[in-house]
Amino acid sequence: MTPTISKKTQAYLASLKASDQPDYYYGNMDAIDRLIYKNGIRVKALHFHADLNLMLIVLNNGKVLQRPLAYSKRFEKATEKQLNNYELIGQGSGVHWPDVDEDLGLKGFLEEELLQVASASSFS
Repeated sequence: MTPTISKKTQAYLASLKASDQPDYYYGNMDAIDRLIYKNGIRVKALHFHADLNLMLIVLNNGKVLQRPLAYSKRFEKATEKQLNNYELIGQGSGVHWPDVDEDLGLKGFLEEELLQVASASSFS
């Protein structure tokens, strides 16, 4: 499955580049932070499929991101029970796994998604 960036997201990113006006509330944030906080994007749920080496990140906007479990070294030896014992932190802007002492953020997931999209489109 080739990841895609929605037209709304593309338009928003283009508007950030084109804007010379400072955004005082979000001024110290980069484009991904702005995308997360202005649009209220949050992690809603996670699903794990160890047999497929797959983690699914379900967002509150209905989008689903995919990452291999090897995305985190600490997940490689984690049990299914440990993986499913997670807490959404920062109102869904991050995830904490107490049993494996791991914290991952939505920003990192989205940065990786953008890198995959950019890599896929550069070969088209």
